[in-house]
Amino acid sequence: MSIKIGILGYGNLGRGVEKAVIANDDMELVGVFTRRDPASVKIDSGAKAYNVNDLSSMKDAIDVLVICGGSATDLPEMTPKYAADFNVIDSFDTHANIPVHFANVDKAAKAAGKIGIISCGWDPGMFSLNRLYAHSVLPGGKDYTFWGKGVSQGHSDAIRRIKGVLDARQYTVPVPEALDKVRNGENPELTTREKHTRVCYVVAEEGADKARIENEIVTMPNYFADYNTTVYFISMDEMKAEHSGLPHGGSVIYSGTTGGNTNADGSTSKVNKHVIEYSLNLDSNPEFTGSVLVAYARAAYRMNQAGDSGAKTVFDIAPALLSPLSGDDIRAHML
Repeated sequence: MSIKIGILGYGNLGRGVEKAVIANDDMELVGVFTRRDPASVKIDSGAKAYNVNDLSSMKDAIDVLVICGGSATDLPEMTPKYAADFNVIDSFDTHANIPVHFANVDKAAKAAGKIGIISCGWDPGMFSLNRLYAHSVLPGGKDYTFWGKGVSQGHSDAIRRIKGVLDARQYTVPVPEALDKVRNGENPELTTREKHTRVCYVVAEEGADKARIENEIVTMPNYFADYNTTVYFISMDEMKAEHSGLPHGGSVIYSGTTGGNTNADGSTSKVNKHVIEYSLNLDSNPEFTGSVLVAYARAAYRMNQAGDSGAKTVFDIAPALLSPLSGDDIRAHML
């Protein structure tokens, strides 16, 4: 029996989820739900587009609703709302607000007997798991997270809002010297500026004041002011040819020690350093994130079928629930 998936929102992430559902034989796409006029939305796979208001009449047709909205305003409202009727998944990534979001989804999902998995993706998500594993195995160590090289969609959008800018892409790039120190187990204290740089490619309107645009970028609070930022002005043709994709990635690196204990004879055992690293190199950030969401949709369905309910994060879900393979197959080929 196929797990019936609905997608709410059809931007880059929604399209990524669509591709992932099609790639999984145990799933079928019921439809895509949009706030736009469905007749104006062309679904790549040919699945049916519905207005978001149609969800209320399709509670029995969808096993898991994957919500592909933004973390700033969409998901805090949508995920608790739809957890009252569906098993839901989201990619909420405002780290500081996760506890409040979790509580709101938990209340709605428990009341409805549904599962709501929040903050899926790669950070939060896969990176979160690796931070937890590392801290659990080597308590007392230190973790570092580096993002990039990759396109930051939020930062790119911030540049596009500047007067005189037609288009922009911003790449987040780890500082190689900082990466080397962390990988060597030196446990450096790093400022924001010392960990990452930002590289911006900008298409300006003809006649626009490029010096003003560059100054507005590099001094922008909360986005660029705390980083070494480089701005390149390019043509629209160059932008389309060289910067049309959405690559991303990064690394979680953890450094810890074992040993250093006092032995029965009063001597001290040798201290051994250990470095754990998990990294991603993604051609398409939204397609990879969509694939993570779909794996967790499988887990949400299975958990709900077993009678579980309430909000969950990646920390609460057994890895075997993500896989379409049987327990026997997993143990035989992956253990």
